[in-house]
Amino acid sequence: MNEQFAPSERRQEMATRQSNQFYFTPLVDVQSTPENIVLRAEMAGVDKTGLEITVEDGNLVLVGRRSPLNVSGDPIYAERSAVDYRRVYELDPSIDTDKITARIEDGILTVTLPKAERVKPRKIALE
Repeated sequence: MNEQFAPSERRQEMATRQSNQFYFTPLVDVQSTPENIVLRAEMAGVDKTGLEITVEDGNLVLVGRRSPLNVSGDPIYAERSAVDYRRVYELDPSIDTDKITARIEDGILTVTLPKAERVKPRKIALE
């Protein structure tokens, strides 16, 4: 296999089907800090207007719709797909869902999931 084409083939393997529509599963990094869980998802071609982030039945649902490319001329060859992104995470009960924030910049979606006060590390004062 030619290594040059491995990322595209991997992306095709990560396609999922939901309600008669195909979605790419975005590649995501997850980090934990004492205050938050932070998700960073690659969603190339998605802007703020194409994002839908919801919390449903204890799940965090990320959907990114790609903006269509407006190009002139007849296509000769195309590798870019019009498939949108979708990923679902089961939320731990320790996440404060009322305080979840998100932003997208340069095709990277950053979702910050604050930990509830009851699970954050704290010092116990001695009597």
